[in-house]
Amino acid sequence: MNLHEIVSPEFLKDKTIPELYELAAEIRAFLLENIAKTGGHLSSNLGVVELTIALHYVFNSPTDRIIFDVGHQSYVHKILTGRAKDFDKLRKFNGLSGYQKREESIHDAWEAGHSSTAIAAVAGFEFVKAVNKSHEKNIAVVGDGSLNSGLSFEALNYLGHQKDMSPIIIINDNEMSISKNVGRLSRLLNKTRSNKLYNYATKSHRKLPKFIYRWKVRIANMIRGFANNLTIFDEFGFSYYGPIDGHDIKNLIKFLKLIKNKNRPVVLHVVTKKGKGYLPAENDVNGIWHGVGPFKVETGEFINNNKENVMSWSNIISEYLIRYAAVEPDLRIVIPAMITGSGLIKFEEIYPDKIIDVGICESFSVCFSSALALNGLKIFLPIYSSFLQRAYDQVVHDLTRMNVKIVIGIDRAGIVGSDGETHQGIYDIAYLKHIPNIEIVQPANAIEAESLLNYAFYKAKNTVAIRYSRNSVEKYLGQECEVIESPSWVKFARNSQKTLIAYGDNFTRLKEYIEEEDLAINLINARFIKPLDESLLDELLRNNQELYVLEDVTKISGLGSSILEYMSQMNIFKTLTIFGLPDEFIPQGTQEELYTKYHLDSLTITKKILNQE
Repeated sequence: MNLHEIVSPEFLKDKTIPELYELAAEIRAFLLENIAKTGGHLSSNLGVVELTIALHYVFNSPTDRIIFDVGHQSYVHKILTGRAKDFDKLRKFNGLSGYQKREESIHDAWEAGHSSTAIAAVAGFEFVKAVNKSHEKNIAVVGDGSLNSGLSFEALNYLGHQKDMSPIIIINDNEMSISKNVGRLSRLLNKTRSNKLYNYATKSHRKLPKFIYRWKVRIANMIRGFANNLTIFDEFGFSYYGPIDGHDIKNLIKFLKLIKNKNRPVVLHVVTKKGKGYLPAENDVNGIWHGVGPFKVETGEFINNNKENVMSWSNIISEYLIRYAAVEPDLRIVIPAMITGSGLIKFEEIYPDKIIDVGICESFSVCFSSALALNGLKIFLPIYSSFLQRAYDQVVHDLTRMNVKIVIGIDRAGIVGSDGETHQGIYDIAYLKHIPNIEIVQPANAIEAESLLNYAFYKAKNTVAIRYSRNSVEKYLGQECEVIESPSWVKFARNSQKTLIAYGDNFTRLKEYIEEEDLAINLINARFIKPLDESLLDELLRNNQELYVLEDVTKISGLGSSILEYMSQMNIFKTLTIFGLPDEFIPQGTQEELYTKYHLDSLTITKKILNQE
């Protein structure tokens, strides 16, 4: 069928099982063709094709709410709810979101870009349903990796013993989150998957007599009870069914119809293959095919537009850590399920005993790191900027309050591009700079990253958070780097009374532009965002410079705000112009598109500084 002609999932109700399989094949081909052009989340969506079709076949969206945890695996849901025609603009500026998006469709009841929110959201919907005495169904589709999070456990704890609620939790178990899952829960799910007697009873309709097959769910649960193989979900008070084959549409429909009629909390454990139908993605154990850029479907070759001697910031940091680990036996990297995304695959291969993956548990990772540091280990904790905000209390209460020193790598700082509002790294300066006993730095190039990391590990007395973006940068090729003894900025004078203060990639961008255009604008590399270089700042204020600050975060509570606070403290009253993002959530788009939209491109900024507009 023409997927572009789909308006709503109602058309599924009249389809036969063979027709549903044919539709699944068409959707897989469509996903591969389109994601190969635009990039996006590939493996997770290939893995839920049959499950999503079965969900929409059995349930009645939008009356029944289907909530995909994280939401990056909702592409099939988008196709079945009438959005296939928009896939050429998937994750593009003014295009289709890569996640569920309430303003896009009435079929998107919830939106999220971080894991582990779906069960808690369903709890809220179920509460209102009980108050209103309505009869819709609320379904959370949750990956096994997302269950590691405390938020998922808190929601399960609340729902399990609510007698007037009947939430449906679908565990989409593919043994991976972004990369391989870790922890006791993963082992428990694996134990359930591998229980031969249980799987025989739940799956073997061809081997069992017909009358027994009709009672297979009861028999399976009885076998579990006799074998003392009750799951964690039974203990929480849910009726547990599964595991079942997540690619068997007929069986999925049977089980979904069964649990649809239950009037108590239910968990259906569905086993799927991440990357199903595309061999490179099926065989991926490192998460390389989780979120991808454009690629060639025929060969699985990624289309790489990087220049020579250029490397992602994540890999620049990783290369440093490999060198540091060689001379520091007490180094440990603690990472919440992002070994691939943070560029640490090579580090893990060389030093498998020096990296600790704690799963999707950002809060735990901070508290755990603090305890390790108190016992003499040197800790590097890389977390995406938008994920670190989930651990704010632990940064305050369990790390900085005790003045424990670790080094936090704030990956994906600033505008991140196609992931949009949920992933923009534009709040970390605001939520960290007011906390005592923490310093915030950002390098402008790879050599400076070496200097700042050396400072963080060898010189600093407090925790240091080093920010770095999703961009690429010229490699560090062994040039001699500066020894930074204390927090300081760097001045680049161009015989002007106008001075622009910037940091990180923005500093490099404006420096290159100002030099190319030969503009009379001084530049300050504010590589220490906290603390300020008060000595150089005093000099700038005494010399009656016109001061401008360029942020890669919101205007509110960035570096510019800190400078204004300092000026107020010193009773200095003069104009400071701040260029930054507005007080709103920033949509998806390339950095260039968003900088242009918000008047932060190099041309606009320099024209304003030079009073040319």
